[in-house]
Amino acid sequence: MAQRCEKSKNLRYKMAIKVRLNVVMAERNMSLNTLSQKVGITLANLSILKNGKGKAIRFSTLSALCEALECQPGDLFEFQSDEK
Repeated sequence: MAQRCEKSKNLRYKMAIKVRLNVVMAERNMSLNTLSQKVGITLANLSILKNGKGKAIRFSTLSALCEALECQPGDLFEFQSDEK
């Protein structure tokens, strides 16, 4: 299944997937440092993901995030349709 992207004026693609990692972290009172240590990825890479700047995520990373945050993948991502 292809990803649905919208091409913006500056020739970058706007993803219809919103990362909710910061919301889930806040709900669990977990810092970026703590999550980085639990998951085993760098602060820089975790920050990229948290800020919605990442282009992809490995299933192993997603699994580690879900385990550390005690959540489901759907808790970390949200589809936002342009048609509202």
